[in-house]
Amino acid sequence: MSLEIKMNLNDYIVDVPDWPKKGIVFKDITPLLKDANAFNHATLLMRGLLTNQINISYIVGCEARGFIFGAYLAKRMGVGFIPVRKKGKLPPPVISRDYELEYGTDTLEIKPGEGKVIIVDDVYATGGTAGATRELCKEAGYDVVDEIYLINLSFLNNDKVKSVITY
Repeated sequence: MSLEIKMNLNDYIVDVPDWPKKGIVFKDITPLLKDANAFNHATLLMRGLLTNQINISYIVGCEARGFIFGAYLAKRMGVGFIPVRKKGKLPPPVISRDYELEYGTDTLEIKPGEGKVIIVDDVYATGGTAGATRELCKEAGYDVVDEIYLINLSFLNNDKVKSVITY
């Protein structure tokens, strides 16, 4: 299966206004996931963003769509995958962190461990989930060496993050 070099991944992202609540424009990546070439192209571009791949132990994926990209990248890179889950989804022992997101608050959890990790998620919006995941990894004993995202919603943040698509 060959990839089209000039594939525009924006064509596979659909805006859903007022979801999950009024005023939010949700970026639906389902069309990208449904297209094998687009999904493969996106993960190749995400891997290309990584600058610190030496001696990586794990990819950390944020619930839930970060699992999709993270697990795929972990397999490609020959490393393990660690899920960061919402509260109550992992059996003990876990490390927990409360955080704020653009439409409420939540709690993330991870199993404790050690090793060098790369955080992967689909969207970087206000940075709440990313920041909570970064701190959670550190508290749990992991060394965060890089972070990558499919999409950066730069109109919601001033952060320079590694992403394939920027809005």
